[in-house]
Amino acid sequence: MYDRRSLKDISLILIGSTILAFGVYNFYYLNNITEGGVLGTILLLKNIFNINVSLAGAILDIAFLVMGFKMFGKKFFIYSVGASIGFSVLYNIFETVGPLVPQMNMLTSAVLGGLSVGIGCGIIMRAGCASGGDDALAMIISKVTSLKLGTIYLITDGVVLLLSISYIPIIQLIYSIIAVLISGKTIDFIYELGKDDNKVEKTKKLSAGVHVA
Repeated sequence: MYDRRSLKDISLILIGSTILAFGVYNFYYLNNITEGGVLGTILLLKNIFNINVSLAGAILDIAFLVMGFKMFGKKFFIYSVGASIGFSVLYNIFETVGPLVPQMNMLTSAVLGGLSVGIGCGIIMRAGCASGGDDALAMIISKVTSLKLGTIYLITDGVVLLLSISYIPIIQLIYSIIAVLISGKTIDFIYELGKDDNKVEKTKKLSAGVHVA
């Protein structure tokens, strides 16, 4: 039996996965905007070592999610696996349906794609899990170093994208970096949204308890 909190988290995961899948397909994929993270790393390794993309992706995702399980617990792992599966299913649906937005220039696609990915990932993270291995890794690094998620994405994705310059046209790389910058800032905003209010509320409750005592 699911409690209200669990149902709320599952709803957030479903909403976030839908927005994420929509953005990745309609803005990133259809406009050849690439990513950093696990996917960017795999594509880089494929171009250097000709590795199997699907197998390498599965291995890296599982490895980072297992690390997340050790850091954040069972609920994080189960919800993250659910979010990953949900994203894959929804992406396939959007791919089957076809483009849902009109053709637009690369800059607009990068901005809207970054916003969609940032909002989707941010909502999923608010539910206490990750949409994939790269998000799990970012949350782990944030936990250990206290760096903001947006800063971590900028560093990790930026490094991968710059290393990918050997096979990615420079103009495509520029738009990809713009998308990463926007998605990172958006994730920070969504993830931190309401945290200060929650802290104030907890402080009030603690103060009330002290006065009652």
